[in-house]
Amino acid sequence: MKALRKYLDRVKPNFEPGGRLHALRSVYDGFEPFLFTPATTSSSGVHIHDRMDSKRTMTIVIVALLPCFLFGMYNTGYQHWLASSATSFPFWELLLYGFLAVLPRIIVSYVVGLGIEFIVAQWRNEEIQEGFLVTGILIPMICPIETPLWMIAVATAFSVIFVKEVFGGTGYNIFNVALVTRAFLFFAYPASMSGDKVFVATEPICGLGGTVADSFTGATPLGQVATGEPGAQLVDVVGRHLSDWHCFLGLIPGSFGETSTLCIFIGAAILMLAGIASWRIILSVFAGGAIMSLIAHACATPTYPASYLTIWQQFCLGGFAFAAVFMATDPVTACRTNVGKYIYGFLIGVIAILIRVYNNGYPEGAMLAVLLMNAFAPLIDWCVVQSNINRRAARLKATKQ
Repeated sequence: MKALRKYLDRVKPNFEPGGRLHALRSVYDGFEPFLFTPATTSSSGVHIHDRMDSKRTMTIVIVALLPCFLFGMYNTGYQHWLASSATSFPFWELLLYGFLAVLPRIIVSYVVGLGIEFIVAQWRNEEIQEGFLVTGILIPMICPIETPLWMIAVATAFSVIFVKEVFGGTGYNIFNVALVTRAFLFFAYPASMSGDKVFVATEPICGLGGTVADSFTGATPLGQVATGEPGAQLVDVVGRHLSDWHCFLGLIPGSFGETSTLCIFIGAAILMLAGIASWRIILSVFAGGAIMSLIAHACATPTYPASYLTIWQQFCLGGFAFAAVFMATDPVTACRTNVGKYIYGFLIGVIAILIRVYNNGYPEGAMLAVLLMNAFAPLIDWCVVQSNINRRAARLKATKQ
């Protein structure tokens, strides 16, 4: 470590104004505090508001995502083994296969996203922020495993530039960057983001895996519900019955990191214990989803097969739970007031189930629900604050009288 410190001190003058690498100063400023705690101190009085800076926050969020990520690795291998008619499922081979399948997508996401942020930071003469450390891993986790790399690159570039940087960078975006990436892919390349083949990896990787039969079906449970008969049994890629327990564990086709509700709940516990995610938002999203599910189930009709799903199935299928825990709680794009958080989360849950049930052409509504409420979050906060001001003004007026 001392040798690395001495090396950084030796090359630092090259990145300062007048140095031959001064154009890359923001890159150096970004890596140095990542490797070592800054030794600079304030010369005047300062006010420390919280020990949790953005770097610690991003680190805890990544730790909370690890259960979903590790399970996604296993499930990717498991679904491939099922589709290739395997009779044995070696744990470590399945895990390695899933890692190799998602690794190129993670690399593309980080290279494109961080590359753009590095360029913009240098152009603006600003420090490089840590916000994309989480976004870069979220993007591959909410996309089908068969999403082409060039599509991920294009969508990531679009989101970072037009959703984040044009608004001022980290902390100023009004929409969740990862979700806009997913939305861009869905509306620009719908054939590559839905259907029976995109949620299961079909090719061997580095000698791992087998040949997938052309006749296999990799439709997600929600896809089966939207296109099947009301109350029909859910099946896996080889036609075996999927129980509610399988859906809760996540042994089903779906986006890489969204299938396991169990792992999502573990991540939620980590975020709430660390004080990173708002329990008010998470609780109200599930409350809104439950109430809307009950209403839809009470008015169930064969025209809308998803209306026959139970509350538990609505929570365990698709990206509802993942959106409630990791997307709706984004502190930048969510409401800030406590009352606003309840309203914001409740409406996300209601709208997500509403879209899922009553739009047969689009069996998932969590993504659109969160993005829609991102747009209304400032208005909700304004109304809450204004209501408090009016109530206090009325109380003060009554006191004076």
